[in-house]
Amino acid sequence: MIQDELATLTQFYTLIIDFFVNYSFQVIGAIIILIIGLIIARWVGKITLRLCLRNHVDVTLSNFISSTVKLLLIAMVAVICLGKFGISVAPFIAAIGAISLSIGLALQGVFSNYGAGFTIILTRPFVVGNTIRCNDVCGVVEEIRLAYTQLSTEDGEIITIPNKHIVGEVLVNSFENTIVEASIGISYSANPDKAIELITEQLELNPAIVKAPAPQVGIANFGDSSVNIAYRYWVPTKQQFELQFQINGAIYKAFREAGIEIPFPQRDLHIRSGTLPITQSPPPPASE
Repeated sequence: MIQDELATLTQFYTLIIDFFVNYSFQVIGAIIILIIGLIIARWVGKITLRLCLRNHVDVTLSNFISSTVKLLLIAMVAVICLGKFGISVAPFIAAIGAISLSIGLALQGVFSNYGAGFTIILTRPFVVGNTIRCNDVCGVVEEIRLAYTQLSTEDGEIITIPNKHIVGEVLVNSFENTIVEASIGISYSANPDKAIELITEQLELNPAIVKAPAPQVGIANFGDSSVNIAYRYWVPTKQQFELQFQINGAIYKAFREAGIEIPFPQRDLHIRSGTLPITQSPPPPASE
């Protein structure tokens, strides 16, 4: 028994000695290449990030490019290290390709979000701080990521939109402001020029109303019981409803003080009086 164990240990010791004699230089070379490769990959990644930021590339896109370059260099170093041991990398590449295909099919929706996010960062249809409207959702852009975009509303709500629902859809970008459109009716006996003057005055008195583009006021249409005056003005998106309520209240107060009537829908009914002709039937025949 002891001789068998000694023979086994001797064989194992010989195998280790042969491995180090035959592959010691390959192992040492692979370790050195791996260490140098990691250092170079990190260094190139930092330089790439600095170059992107220096050329005013978006921060998210800069980080993505830097990380991609770094990973590609590490992958090349890994292939070289495996080659030092005499290992063929072709089966690994085939296996990685098959696994990547399966993962791609399973995560198709996730990858489509990342692809759409890359398109948004590259084409820059909007930036942080802009007001966008897409798929009946409106808000101020707070953050743009590769997978999603976050918006905030006047009420402090955070809206997260997957990027695939932004790219390829109708997108309205009003930058940092939002337009408010409203109308008010006055009676046909009132002076429309005076009404337009009062509305314009109230829009100019409010300092929060955007001056460029200037507010617009005019006759929109003629209703059944009123002349409808429309007014349009731009406000900061985060104050849209607050300023709209203020302007509506100020216009209503100004109209009342100026004696401009705001009519309500009404109809006049005309009743025509007259008598209907009365016809008499002949008397029944007398009975015998």
